[in-house]
Amino acid sequence: MSEKNGSSGGKPDIAALRAEIKQTRAELGETVQALAAKADVKARAKESVEQTKAKVLAQAAEATGKVTGAVKGAAHAATERVRGANGRPGEPAEDGARVRRSPVGLAVVLVGVVAAVGVILIVRGRRR
Repeated sequence: MSEKNGSSGGKPDIAALRAEIKQTRAELGETVQALAAKADVKARAKESVEQTKAKVLAQAAEATGKVTGAVKGAAHAATERVRGANGRPGEPAEDGARVRRSPVGLAVVLVGVVAAVGVILIVRGRRR
C-alpha cells in the first residue's frame, strides 16, 4: 500500500488505495479463471478428444492419399504392360501371346480396393 504524507496527516491517499484494490481484483479474477480452466476436467477431456480426432482424420487422409497414389502408379504400370511392345491393346505381343483388350477392369478393381482401405481406416479411427 502506498501512503501519502502531506497535509492530510499521514493518511493513505484514497485514490491510490482504490487503484490498488482495482488492480488486485483484476489479478485475482485472472487467477480464478486460470484455476477454473484447470479444474474443468470435462472441457479438457473434450478438447483432448477433438485434438485426437483431428489427428486421426489427418492420418487417414494421408494414408488414403498414399494408397491412391500407389494404385494410380500400379494402374499406369499395368496399362503400359498391357499395351506391350507394339503399344496397342488387343493385338498380339511380340511373343505371339494375346494381350487383354481392356485394362478398365483392373482399374475398377484397384479403385474398389482403395475405397475399401479408406473405409477401413475411417471406421478403425472412430473406434479408438
